[in-house]
Amino acid sequence: MVVISDILVQLGQMTLVLLLAPLLTGVVRKVKARLLRRRGPSVFQPYRDLLRLLRKEVVLAENASWLFRVTPYVTFAAIWVAAALVPTFATGLEFNWSADLIAIVALLGSARFFLALAGMDVGTSFGGIGSSREVMIAALAEPAMLLMVFCVALIAGSTQLSTVATFMASSEVGLRVSLGMAMIALIMVALAENARIPVDNPATHLELTMVHEAMILEYSGRHLAMIEFGAFLKLLLYISLIICVFFPWQITTEGAGPLSYLVSVAAYIVKLTIASLLLAVFETATAKVRVFRVPEFLGAALMLGLLGTLLRFVSRGF
Repeated sequence: MVVISDILVQLGQMTLVLLLAPLLTGVVRKVKARLLRRRGPSVFQPYRDLLRLLRKEVVLAENASWLFRVTPYVTFAAIWVAAALVPTFATGLEFNWSADLIAIVALLGSARFFLALAGMDVGTSFGGIGSSREVMIAALAEPAMLLMVFCVALIAGSTQLSTVATFMASSEVGLRVSLGMAMIALIMVALAENARIPVDNPATHLELTMVHEAMILEYSGRHLAMIEFGAFLKLLLYISLIICVFFPWQITTEGAGPLSYLVSVAAYIVKLTIASLLLAVFETATAKVRVFRVPEFLGAALMLGLLGTLLRFVSRGF
């Protein structure tokens, strides 16, 4: 009976991230529109967009290979698994043993790899440009992400997210400069990985500035719906990761009871709302940088992760 209960809670977490991901993007868009003195679309517009795309016919290029067809499903599955593994409202669930930071980085890297290949598969110039830019960003973002992982692992003693969240919620942590550097590095990587300002503009359709959008120009119908849904989930994943590692307050433990789970879910939704508001304000107040300035932005994230890791080594006397 206990195992069945744990599995149901784990399924509830997987369903929760699936339901909240489009809403999170809708809230960010709505707040940005309000800050720009526009009415803006409804917060539920991403759900309508996904349903509309699912009803549309898929149009494929004549030279599209099997890779182009399976990439939307592979990327969506990889991102959903990674997002479902991050503890959102409870730790120690049935599959949390596999919620390892390095495994999540590997899943995200696999999704990016397939999407970059699909962008070059049809042979369009925009797809090739978008894929090359995506790989350039990944070459700097992934090392910064891994250095953040090493910094957190040196402090918490593990890369397993349930262990990290439990340690970060305890009184043993205190104020650490290395953790602050790691958090800023993760936020910068999250902006780059989710094609947000200042690295990329998710609302742009200018061919010379697109990165993510350039890779998916040839997709339509349900394939485009899967890719868009994966982008919604990826934004939720990074925000959930920041919450789990650096703000794990009110995250309950396995078997705490239904009331405790409800309180933790409410706290998680409040944290998501605050994060969406901060993201909207940041994107409204910041301009997109040139593509050639992106390495400088991610280089700063890389150096922050490196300094945080070195600072942790020095503080331990190595």
